[in-house]
Amino acid sequence: MVTAAVTGFLVLGGSKEDEADDGKDGRTTSPSPTATSTASPTPAATDNPRSGEAEKPTVAGWKVVVNPKYGTAFDVPADWEVQRTGVFTFFEDKQKGDGSAYIGFSGTSNLKPRYCVSDDDKDGREETSSLAVAGTKGENGAKDTASIARGDSATFAFGGYTDQSKAAEKYLHIGKAKSFTTASGVTGSVATSYVSGVPKKNKCDTDGKAVTFAFKNSSGSFVSWSLYGPKGVKDELSDATIDKILATVRLHGDPTVE
Repeated sequence: MVTAAVTGFLVLGGSKEDEADDGKDGRTTSPSPTATSTASPTPAATDNPRSGEAEKPTVAGWKVVVNPKYGTAFDVPADWEVQRTGVFTFFEDKQKGDGSAYIGFSGTSNLKPRYCVSDDDKDGREETSSLAVAGTKGENGAKDTASIARGDSATFAFGGYTDQSKAAEKYLHIGKAKSFTTASGVTGSVATSYVSGVPKKNKCDTDGKAVTFAFKNSSGSFVSWSLYGPKGVKDELSDATIDKILATVRLHGDPTVE
């Protein structure tokens, strides 16, 4: 069953449109604990852009993360770091090995961006992994929210916490899509996928999980919010916190792209 689903999610795993962003605000790799790429991960733009400071969070004491590109917003706890809205955070495509994105998003926020730091290939360049990362992306060409939720959650989990090989498909567990409505009344589908039992070869290797909520923005276009992070670690982000963040996802004005 998993193998059959994998074939689907590789197709459903989202559009490449987020990669554009005109390159003006930068791109940052988000290497997984199992990354073998030698690309140097840039600091995750942690110079709080203040883009959400004028906004009021729906949870007292939290921060607002806005993505004007897709007309979305969500809140994160105060100890998260908010990136510049134009920064595209992604997992590299390990099979291609050319530094291109396997999947990613923009309008992101990180929890402990240097949760684990290593230099497993001994090239003198640190590779870092976060305890959690959340953001939003466009879903150009998608058919429905359920397939987006399953596809993106699977792609983030598989792309970030395996070597992305055919052999690694056996570690993937793709969750069922369920109807969901956020606190502001945004309706759509949510799914949680994870990888378990992945071989741990390097210091920061862990199993991983991802949650995706797919919905339509004010222009009627499909978009999604996703959160990923390591699974089974001591400081693993709790489901209760994930659910609380998810509940804050909301529309935020008209998107700047269709």
